[in-house]
Amino acid sequence: MNILLIEDENAAAKQIQKMVSSLDPGYKIVHIAEGVQETITWLRNNPRPDLILSDIELSDGNSFEIFRQVTITTPVIFTTAYNSYMQNAFKVNSIDYLLKPIDIEELRAAFKKYRSLAPQQYDPVFIEKLLATVQHLNTAGSNYKTRFLIKTGERLSTVPVEDIGYLKADDRIVFLHTIKGQKYIIDDSLDDLEKILDPWKFFRLNRRYIAPIGSIEKIHSHFNGKLKVRIGSCDDDEIFISKEKATEFKKWLDK
Repeated sequence: MNILLIEDENAAAKQIQKMVSSLDPGYKIVHIAEGVQETITWLRNNPRPDLILSDIELSDGNSFEIFRQVTITTPVIFTTAYNSYMQNAFKVNSIDYLLKPIDIEELRAAFKKYRSLAPQQYDPVFIEKLLATVQHLNTAGSNYKTRFLIKTGERLSTVPVEDIGYLKADDRIVFLHTIKGQKYIIDDSLDDLEKILDPWKFFRLNRRYIAPIGSIEKIHSHFNGKLKVRIGSCDDDEIFISKEKATEFKKWLDK
């Protein structure tokens, strides 16, 4: 299997190359590209690799610029020090996202996933979903809210959206519940939050709840086409999605 490695840190490139070789002698890194422009040039002038391992923050820009300039249908495993919503987006599309320092067992699992999904790389539906994900990642960061300002007495603090367990409206008061069980009052209404939170990650379940994909623990069919949802760290066992929203919710889960 021929692999293109996109990595601008020499030490990290050597470590990944060593780990890849230890997984299987048949895995061959055919080129190590250190930047966006070098990668674009290489892809335009060489046979398509079987797999790409790519960092995100490179010396001359963001690796997503590569996807804007070159049509890439090769499966990609991202290796980066940045933890964000991108991880879930790529897992939904069967592309792995590994955080540095890279763990050998996580890398092994990523390659195992690649082998099981490799036939899909020629499937136009798979390619369309991959390109849609990349397009979303290119534009999402600047359009949606990334953190909330919290005031507790005289103290100000922030809560990143990645720490949100769910948002709940009680009468006219909206509470932000974190995945660690903290609870804060925020000024936004659920209607406002629907507009400013990333719709790939957050879903308006009903009039009282908005939840991120990572907090959805259990989903059960209920009477009259409704769905019953269990949210992690939430003690409410009666959270329902209407029949009208159930189809939209299922499509959201399958993005």
